[in-house]
Formats: sequence, C-alpha cells, structure tokens
Amino acid sequence: MINYSEDFNNKVVIITGAGSGIGKETAQRMIDNGAKVALWDYNQNTLEEIQAKLGSNAIAVNVDVSDEQSVKKAADKVREKLGSASILVNCAGVAGINATIENTEPDEWRRVININLTGTFLCCREIISDMVKNKYGRIVNIASVAGKEGNPNAAHYSASKSGVITFTRSLGKELAETGILVNCITPAVIETEMLSQVSDEHKAYMVSKIPMGRMGQPSEVASLICWLSSKECSYSTAAAFDLSGGRSTY
Repeated sequence: MINYSEDFNNKVVIITGAGSGIGKETAQRMIDNGAKVALWDYNQNTLEEIQAKLGSNAIAVNVDVSDEQSVKKAADKVREKLGSASILVNCAGVAGINATIENTEPDEWRRVININLTGTFLCCREIISDMVKNKYGRIVNIASVAGKEGNPNAAHYSASKSGVITFTRSLGKELAETGILVNCITPAVIETEMLSQVSDEHKAYMVSKIPMGRMGQPSEVASLICWLSSKECSYSTAAAFDLSGGRSTY
C-alpha cells in the first residue's frame, strides 16, 4: 500500500457517502495517512459508529447532498471544526430501483438524479471557493461505467452517472489554471452495500460484461482515489479513469 502521509498529513478532506462502501474505505486510508476527515452521509447512526472507530481525526456530519441548505450547513461545520477542505471525494449515490423506462416512476427518476448528479454539483459548488482561496485542491467524483455505456433497466442511474462524467470534464476545464484538479472514476460493479438495491438478475448482467469475471472491491477504488487526491496526480484533470476489470477501455 502506497504511503501518502506527505500528501495527506493535516489536510482537511470531505468524503460524501462515507458511511459505507467506497467512501468508508477511502476515509480509513486518508486517516491512516494523517488526514482530518469529515464524514458526510445521510445515515447518522452509521456515521457515528464509523467516526468512533476512526478516532479524533474524523468528524461525522449528517447531510442530504441533494439539498442545497443541508450541504451549506455541513460545509460550515467542517470549516468551523477542521478548517478549509483541500480534498473533496464525492461518493454519495444510490442505484435506484431496476425497471424499464416505461415502468420507472418520475419520482424515482428525480430521486436518483438529485442524489447522484445534483448532489455532486452542490458539494463541488460549495467547496470550490475554499480551494480557490488556497490555490490548491483535489476533487474526485465517483461516476460509473454505466455512465459511458448505459445499463438496461437502470436508465436513471446511467443518466446520472453520465452527467457526473461530463460535469467533471466541464469543472476540470474551468479550474485548470487554479491549482485545483478535478477527475472522476468510472467503476464497473463494486461489491458494496449499495448492491442491496439491485436485483440478482441485474448483478449477474453487470458481472457478465466484465472480462475479469468478478466485482471490484472498495479497496481497489480507494487506491485510485488516493492517487487522484495526491500531489502525485499533477497533470491529469477533467478526466475519467476506468476501473472496470476490462469492461470499458475508452
């Protein structure tokens, strides 16, 4: 495992969706390398359990990333308790209910788009000003290979993640000369708690598309997040990094 202590020591990091899966794994790695981590999640009870395990360098912040005022309140708490964030990792997301477009309810469509895409926008929008003042920042957004290829019976999820990819490209170009780098990761299916929202049939479909023949692990995503959040990543911005076991190669 790569040591990032020179990069992360005393850096303030915000991780959305930190209550489980990729976000939880990334928080542990950042803490292990000396970062001060704000754990953002909708589930307060889960957050408090994780914060207790991670220790005094982590704070738990209950937030609804799809709500502008909730995001602003959470950001102000981070500024008060830890200081200005240097790193933002947007992991918060939902898979949504598997259904054909014809059978997808508009409320379910809006829920998935609001959390996955609008939530990423709101968090970036709120934190960017702190990074601009400090002339340094790293933003990593979690998209999906579904945002490149589209998955049947998951149009809402696929559309939201496609939006995250193009949002990342736009923001990265806007900030390219500020010292802030913005990238996203497009994983194939990762073995996390979010899969509880997905049917067994859909899981089998997703794995069947992966040449390596298995799901990815949160630790594998966290490894790439850490590199993209470090100073070692110095000439990549507005980019999408595949992590798909060979499924997507463009």
